[in-house]
Amino acid sequence: MDTDFLLRGDAPFGSDLWERIDQQVVRVARDQLVGRRFLPIYGPLGAGIQGIHLDKLNFDEETCTDLLGDQEPVPAKAQNRTFAAVPMLYKDFLLSWRDVETEKQTGVPVDLSVAAAAASALSKKEDDMIFNGCPEFGCPGLLNAEGRQKVSRSNWAEGDNPFLDVAAGVEKLASEGIFEPYALIAGTDLYLKMQRLQEGTGVLLIDRIRELVGGKVYQSPVIGKGKAVLVACSPYYMDLAIGQDIITGYIGPEKMNHTFRVFETALFRLKRDKAVVTFE
Repeated sequence: MDTDFLLRGDAPFGSDLWERIDQQVVRVARDQLVGRRFLPIYGPLGAGIQGIHLDKLNFDEETCTDLLGDQEPVPAKAQNRTFAAVPMLYKDFLLSWRDVETEKQTGVPVDLSVAAAAASALSKKEDDMIFNGCPEFGCPGLLNAEGRQKVSRSNWAEGDNPFLDVAAGVEKLASEGIFEPYALIAGTDLYLKMQRLQEGTGVLLIDRIRELVGGKVYQSPVIGKGKAVLVACSPYYMDLAIGQDIITGYIGPEKMNHTFRVFETALFRLKRDKAVVTFE
């Protein structure tokens, strides 16, 4: 892979520090990203990819059965295709020139907490795009897709309400012919309300819900209070298109210090709105 655009050769230090920066950034992203735990990944397609198609698929399930194969079934195809720019998500951080020189002279390693902080901010921004959309690029998220299905949320602090609401969401998906794999993602407040024993059973409500949705239950801080979303996450319903995956480049010296950029190019693509059920 050609990485000249990262300008790493301009940095006044060697591959060892770059390797540790990469490890730190990847570790934080892997720990914090929520959308990638259930979304199929399309790509990486390359850093130079600036646009990608967005298809709304025709899900007419009419299928033919005969001996000669001479009927004309409705083909599965893209019902509507638009093109969208692939945005760049990024966060910069700065390392002190003195810290870099201290490592060179004494072997005391540079503290890479600022790289971790930048990777954390970028991870949150990617999830925000997935759940809340990217209005600057005209792309909706899971929580505001126009054609999504909805369940009026009951009080999840009472009784079996969380399980019953999620079961109603599963029923809505199944009634549209939309089946597993599913994933449930909740805001932190609702996620914590599922962490209680179901009365008289000794079983956590969240464990019953995990069984109902195939084990995938997550929380995300970018989901607003009192909200949750159930999705069918097959690649023909939705995916995350990635041009350049999360990586760090060198911007250059600034007042003798060293400025870096943690970035990616990515776009969430929702291909069937009805594969999403929101609880709100």
